[in-house]
Amino acid sequence: MTPRIDALLMAQEGLTEVNRASIEAMQLEKLNALLKREKTRGGFYRALPEHLDSLEGLASLPFTTEEDLAHNAAGLLLCSQSEISRVLSDATSGTTGEAKRVFYTEGDCEHTVQLFMAGLGELIFPGSVTMICFPFSGPYGLGELIAEAVARLGARPLKLGAGLTYGEYRAAMEREEPDTFVGMPTQLLRLLRVCGRGSLRRALVSGDACPAAVIASCEAILGTKLFLHYGSREMALGGAICCPVHTGMHLRENHVIAEIVDEGGKPLPPGEWGELVITTVGMEAMPLIRYRTGDTTRVIPGRCACGSEVLRLDTVSRRDGSEALAALDEMLFSLPFVADYRAERRDGKLHLLVLTCGEGELPPLDAELEIRPAREDDRALYFGKRKIVTL
Repeated sequence: MTPRIDALLMAQEGLTEVNRASIEAMQLEKLNALLKREKTRGGFYRALPEHLDSLEGLASLPFTTEEDLAHNAAGLLLCSQSEISRVLSDATSGTTGEAKRVFYTEGDCEHTVQLFMAGLGELIFPGSVTMICFPFSGPYGLGELIAEAVARLGARPLKLGAGLTYGEYRAAMEREEPDTFVGMPTQLLRLLRVCGRGSLRRALVSGDACPAAVIASCEAILGTKLFLHYGSREMALGGAICCPVHTGMHLRENHVIAEIVDEGGKPLPPGEWGELVITTVGMEAMPLIRYRTGDTTRVIPGRCACGSEVLRLDTVSRRDGSEALAALDEMLFSLPFVADYRAERRDGKLHLLVLTCGEGELPPLDAELEIRPAREDDRALYFGKRKIVTL
């Protein structure tokens, strides 16, 4: 049986076979078409060469950074404003300076829906019910794109979003009896611990780092392996999907060329951990060349046991000084009575609010602790990506 990621590339690109030679030839053709287009229009990348003889030539080009994205939106946009279907910004109440904005066309969003279908098709089936716990933010938002993929697969999307209370989630789970969860990793764990597994049997998690303790705990409760996915705004929300082998995440290589680089920006070979750099040759609105994601991962060497030669990313974590939070995750979420926690720095001192769902004792921690049972009217202590908040 053809792996779903291979079938997706064949359908979207008209390939008759998917192997390293066909993938890399397609990528080079798309990259050169993008370089020529940029040179012709005189946009942000106008100083780059019009043609590369090989993909290895990418390493000679400069990086694109978050700052470039924040300050050069108009120069990076490759289509007219009338073709834009969605704009995503990282602006928050704490944002200073110009926010990073990423633009998508309807075609970009359609390609993402098709990627989601390839990934979701591994764990949902016609007639099943999938609870979606990502935010629903309007047309072409993440929750909406996932719901569209679920519906096209013949399943029923249960559009719950990320902001309900434990009591509201519990009531929805008892009423609708979903068999599949789609949302963030720690969100799944706290629901399983506070609300119980109920009818849930399978789960797809993405949107934030996935600590080993969270994976192990969720899989033990569900009795099935988690499907880990990876995506970002810069990839039009979808980047890499898990196959039934569960060894890494297959990258959408017809839309994204991946490099792994060391701290100095030097490319690393498969198997080496470093920063993920992406060139989004398949994006219509805002393709990026050598964009530094700030994410740490590696390319898993060799062909996947599913038969696909499409590159696989290993687990992904942020290169933003979040090591302290990662250590707390492994320590606290390995304890079965911990439902959720929030970490803050107040006057240089670490403060932890810990919500519990049973009896137990925390290990010694160099922090001010506030511990209480999770209540039915509690909501998530983080609604997005988790970090230690400085007050």
